[in-house]
Amino acid sequence: MNKVLLIYTGGTIGMKEDPADQTLRPFDFGSLMEEVPELRKFALKIDSYTFDPLIDSSDIEPGMWQKLAGIIERHYEAYDGFVVLHGTDTMAYSASALSYMLQNLSKPVVFTGSQLPIGRLRTDGRENLVSAVEIAGSKLPDGSATVPEVCIYFNSLLLRGNRSTKVDADGFDAFRSPNMPPLAEAGIDIRFNHDLIRRPSGGEFGIGTALDTRVSILKVHPGITEQVVKDVLLGSATRAVILETFGCGNAPSRDWFLDIIRQASDSGKILLNVTQCLRGTVNMDLYATGRALSRAGVLSGYDITLEGALGKLFFLMGKNNDNEYVKSYLERNLRGEITK
Repeated sequence: MNKVLLIYTGGTIGMKEDPADQTLRPFDFGSLMEEVPELRKFALKIDSYTFDPLIDSSDIEPGMWQKLAGIIERHYEAYDGFVVLHGTDTMAYSASALSYMLQNLSKPVVFTGSQLPIGRLRTDGRENLVSAVEIAGSKLPDGSATVPEVCIYFNSLLLRGNRSTKVDADGFDAFRSPNMPPLAEAGIDIRFNHDLIRRPSGGEFGIGTALDTRVSILKVHPGITEQVVKDVLLGSATRAVILETFGCGNAPSRDWFLDIIRQASDSGKILLNVTQCLRGTVNMDLYATGRALSRAGVLSGYDITLEGALGKLFFLMGKNNDNEYVKSYLERNLRGEITK
């Protein structure tokens, strides 16, 4: 019998309405089968681990990612797959970070959650949980995991974790992977897109928990001031800056803007260009403004999400203090996060 470990970090999905005062309280995952009896139909052994204290999605910090990676490492040999129940607001950030931190992964790590508590009549949490568990326990005929990746399952779609972003604040269709098709779609059956699923390349499983969070984000916008750009790009506490630019990687062509970019680059800072658009890729060779950024030392993020870029920088910077080392890996496809 395959074994799945359910890890509840916090979030809406694990809440149940108290019949006495109608407030929402976390339910006891030790009685999971009573709450979600559909899980009994799987030929799976399901155990649970609950964070104490539970963490609201808005309070997620890198320390939680380190704790989660450690839990998976400690239980890695005992289980065939893992389901992480997580609040939706920062789920894509957590899934992205874990995709880098879990190295040589050969088992599924499926994040899921819900927009309504699992105890509510119209909850989306029940189907999300049931399908996530099924995917986490699924194996190919040769005995290997069907989806040995960090993923997000939500509203019938299985998405690569570091390709995902939250696109709806209150709808059930909360997550999308704009630049990559789903890894699976759930209907009457779960249809896996095997050609897209990454397979392990060998090597022993391990975790990389050293994270350097000295990253700032500059969202370029009309009317942005010189002082704001200086504060973000030239701050002494910042090691890397993600530039959220227009379209395919464009930004203002004013001399003062490019001068600050060059100053930041010459001082050794890591500058990564990520488009503000949900769909599409950075191509700094297409227009003069993009070429100017490239000449000034800005690297292309291609079609990476903001969440994917942040997790990648945290991970690479934590591995090495040499910024040139980090730059050499930023434009490489490490975990399927970019199309190259």
